[in-house]
Parts: sequence; structure tokens; C-alpha cells
Amino acid sequence: MQEWADKAVKIAQKYGCTYCDARSETIERYGILIENGQLEHVITKQDQGIGTRVLCDGAWGFFSTSDESMLEQGIVNAIKAARHYATKKKIKVNLADTPTIEKSITYEIKKKCTPDELSRIAFECNKIIKDHRDISKSTVSVSNITSSKYFASSDGTKIHQSFSDVTMEMVATAHRSGLTQSVSTTEGGRGGLEKISHDADSYAVAKQIASKAAELLDAKTPKEEKATLVMNPDFVALLTHEILGHPSEADRVLGKEMAWAGGAWWSGMLGQKIGSDNLNVIDDPTIHGSLGWYEYDDEGTKSNRKQLVKDGNLVNHMHSRETASIFNAEPNSSMRATSYSFMPLIRMACTCIEKGNWDPQEMIKDVRHGYLISDMKVPSIDMKRYNWSISCQYANRIENGEVKELLRDVIVVGVAPEFFNSIDACGKDFTVRPITNCGKGDPMQQMRMGNGGPSVRGIATIKGT
Repeated sequence: MQEWADKAVKIAQKYGCTYCDARSETIERYGILIENGQLEHVITKQDQGIGTRVLCDGAWGFFSTSDESMLEQGIVNAIKAARHYATKKKIKVNLADTPTIEKSITYEIKKKCTPDELSRIAFECNKIIKDHRDISKSTVSVSNITSSKYFASSDGTKIHQSFSDVTMEMVATAHRSGLTQSVSTTEGGRGGLEKISHDADSYAVAKQIASKAAELLDAKTPKEEKATLVMNPDFVALLTHEILGHPSEADRVLGKEMAWAGGAWWSGMLGQKIGSDNLNVIDDPTIHGSLGWYEYDDEGTKSNRKQLVKDGNLVNHMHSRETASIFNAEPNSSMRATSYSFMPLIRMACTCIEKGNWDPQEMIKDVRHGYLISDMKVPSIDMKRYNWSISCQYANRIENGEVKELLRDVIVVGVAPEFFNSIDACGKDFTVRPITNCGKGDPMQQMRMGNGGPSVRGIATIKGT
């Protein structure tokens, strides 16, 4: 596959491209779905191929294939398409410079993941959930995806990266007297079996979500009110993803990529205040073990920790080489594609609110009346990510600094700048959570990544569904 990529670059250069790069990739996936102790289906898949970008006369062309015999003609057609589009394009593509790199990286795996061992853990977790009282349905899905990716460009960069992602999704559904409640979780990261057997105690998590789903059958729904909320790190991970991460992607800021996740509520506000002094936001692909961990992106740019918001000020976006040139900024390793068959897009790696210096329990003790919001569920966002509502899996009322009764069917509603300006405390309990299905682009690409943060306290509206 490396020979394919090197060959593709030479072909593109032969036909006069300004710039070209090629990504050859071999992907293997094994996964199973278990429901109520029964194996529902097994996924075993292997795919390999190459995707080639060509830049001609200031416009992009792209071609992908798994058939080497189609390589030259496909690249020629991509070049023709780029040159045709260039005649209609008013603003030409320019690329910011990046160093030439030659490197091979194999990412750490502490415990090899085998289908038998992966299945054993999944069946045991499913049994733990199923055997709990009031549980009507237990669902466990596990997956191991391994990828070997080679990148070559006309600039002379050649990078080979090999990695493994192991993830587990569990759902506990409880039912009694016509009421149904579900609690779910996703565990895992970049590495081996240790991501669900050591870094996360999957058995303990399975027991926890089953217990919580059963407890929710006796919980009440909240009344609607604007109140002080303490959000736990899992809920903050989704909030960060939707309202801070996606708007930080420079193609969205420019209005060039609106599919699936919309635009950016802070477009044109670089250098301006968008939140309280307590709000600090990063995107960091160097966090080992997260699903967003990588050393080089799909343009061959070295990964780095990006400060997006500093003391409430918007200071940077996530950039490709193209958008970095537009903003007169440095490329910051934000370009990734789901596989060789797609053009890379600007994507989050591991976007997080940074930790503060508060003990989470002290954050709660300071609240006279409010709510503790726990664990992500479903977001609903407008096209600019300005108005948002995100449901949580459960909540608790806080009264005079004490955590009180459990609440079900809870939605948190906010306006982005109002909420972020209301943040007055961030905890020490910084946590990164896995996101396995972030969608962006047209055709839509699903991407694995990390998101996270600490417990966060701010003001928003809470209501029942």
C-alpha cells in the first residue's frame, strides 16, 4: 500500500499538479452486538485502498480506489475536475507551509485485543446488566478497529501510522408499570484490550448503569426553571463537543462546511470575549489513549495542543493548511478523514474545557438551590450552535449544598454566550470521554474522537421532557 501512495504522487506530479498527497490505508474491524444474552450479529470487515488529493490552478480534486489498475486514470480525471472547477472559482486555494517529515509510528497497545477475549468481556457485561432487577433489555456492543495508514505528499513527507481502537457501548433499559428508562455509556480509547478492562472497569460500569436505570423508575421529572447547574464531566464532554468544538472548526467559521453540524456562533469574533474568565478550552491530539490521539494528521502536520479559548477570550480555531493560510495562522493538525475513501475535513481530536481548582463537592456545597446534571444523552442544536438543548441521563436536585432526590427525563437548555459567561467554577476532576460517531460533511463522515472536561458550574434552564 505504501507503493500505491508513492506511485500516486508521481502520477499526479507527472500531470502538472501544484500539490498532491496520497493516503493508503488498511483497515480491519471486528465487532459484536449482544442483546439479553443473545448474539445478534458479528461484524468482520477488512478494507484497503488509497485516496489522492490534487491541487491544480487553485482548486482541489480527489480520487479514491481499492483497485490499483484504476489509479492513473482516476487521478487524471481528478485533475481535470480540479482544473474545470478552478475556472469558476474566484478565490484560489493556498496552503500554509509545513515541514517535510519522514517517520513511522506504532501506537502503544498494552494488552492485545483478540475476538475471543473481546467477546468474553462483552457477554459478561451483558449478563451483569440483564441480571439486575427491573431490567427488561440489556445491550452491549464491542468493537476493535485496527488501521495502518501511510501518507505521502509532493512536498516529500512520508508518514506511516498504525493504531488500534477498542470501544464498548452498553445500554441498560428498565421497565415497570408502563414506564421505561434507559441509561447508557461508552468506554474505550486508542490502545488494546486494556481500554475496557483496566483503564475502565467495564464490569463495574455495567452494574452501575443497570442500578441507575432501575432507580430512575421511581424518580420524578423536574419542573422548568432557570437555575444554577453543576454538570459532571461526562455531560460537559458532549456540551464541549457541540457548542465549543464544532464552532472552532475553521471551515465552519468560514461558512464552507455547514452539513450535519452547522456553522459557528462566534464567526468573526477572534480576540473577543465569549465566556467568563473561568472558561479555558483546548483541542489536544497528544492526550495518550484517547480516541483522538495521533502524532500527525491526514495532511502530514505534526500534532499539537491548541488553545482555543483563554480566560474567556476566543484565541484560535482548528485549522487545515488551507484555512491557516486564510487566517494567516499556523496549521495545527486538525485534518482527518474517516478512511482513504474520503477527503479529509477539519475535525476535533480531543476538545476539552480545562480543569479548574475547585473540588467538585465544594462546587455543590456552594449551591443554595440548583441541580446536579449527570451524563450525556441527546443534543439538539441550531445551525449556528448558539441556542442549544442537551438531555442528560439523570439529575439530582441540590438544596442548601446537599444532593437530594433523583430526577428523570431531564433537558438542559441554554444560549451559548449567556451560559459560558455564567460559568463561575471548574473542578479538578478533568476527564476525557470517548465519542464514536461524530458526523460531519456531505457525504457524511463518522469520526472517533475524545471530548472532555471537569465538573462545571453555570446557569441554564432545566426542564422535563
